[in-house]
Amino acid sequence: MKGNEKQSWAVSPSNAAYHFGASGLSVAIATGITHPLDVLKVRLQMQLVGQKGPLTGMGQLFVGVIKSEGPRSLYLGLTPALTRSVLYGGLRLGLYEPSKYACDWAFGSTNIFLKIASGGFAGAIATSLTNPVEVLKVRLQMNPNLRKGGPTEELLRIVSQEGVKALWKGVGPAMARAAALTASQLATYDETKRIMINWAALEEGFPLHLISSMVAGTVSTIVTAPMDMVKTRLMLQRESKRVGTYRNGFHCAYQVVRTEGPKALYKGGFAIFARLGPQTTITFILCEKLRELAGLKAI
Repeated sequence: MKGNEKQSWAVSPSNAAYHFGASGLSVAIATGITHPLDVLKVRLQMQLVGQKGPLTGMGQLFVGVIKSEGPRSLYLGLTPALTRSVLYGGLRLGLYEPSKYACDWAFGSTNIFLKIASGGFAGAIATSLTNPVEVLKVRLQMNPNLRKGGPTEELLRIVSQEGVKALWKGVGPAMARAAALTASQLATYDETKRIMINWAALEEGFPLHLISSMVAGTVSTIVTAPMDMVKTRLMLQRESKRVGTYRNGFHCAYQVVRTEGPKALYKGGFAIFARLGPQTTITFILCEKLRELAGLKAI
């Protein structure tokens, strides 16, 4: 790595703020645009829990939600989603570069494996800190009756009825999913950019960022869809002794495969891709532009 590139991550409050701010803002904007698809994804993942049967498609579900709950239901959980986006997005993307440069300092290299490790570390740390907001988001997305009380009332209800530990339900699969997402997304984006610059002679700019982000969105969807489904099931699970209660992520995955079939691990897969693909593209293009405006080098 060139000397001037190493200096791009200077340890200063203003520089760190630019890194985290650009990342958080870009993820929040992308989340706001794609949030209705996230609501549909969660609804699809919770279909036919514990049983096999024909699934409702995303188009049918969209029409059904609009008819029965109204258009506003597609924005259930938007407040915690945006809050999480700023915190999680800022940490996830913001920690990737210092982690990558730390690997370069320690090992003298930033090959694809170290990029994957850096992304995994950044994603796991970010989601472990923001899991309560994610739990609150999916609870609101599944229950339109909570709309009047809002996020604050639901947060207090969860703590009073299920305990503070309930805010970290599904944190294991969520960390695994975030680590896999960040590793596949950022490492793929980073490596695709390098390949396109070296082989296709592209330069930093919109075409390079668009192609690289589209590839990253596709890869990250394939890798993370099963973990996303398990995470959603655990977060929506209430404390009870009912049959079918999932003990942990592995037990949840096993029960889903046993009772609903292997394909059930990809429930909502199309909705995940329809959301994560555009979200990844919007996030990286915006982040690169914001970094340019802030005087930072490209990812």
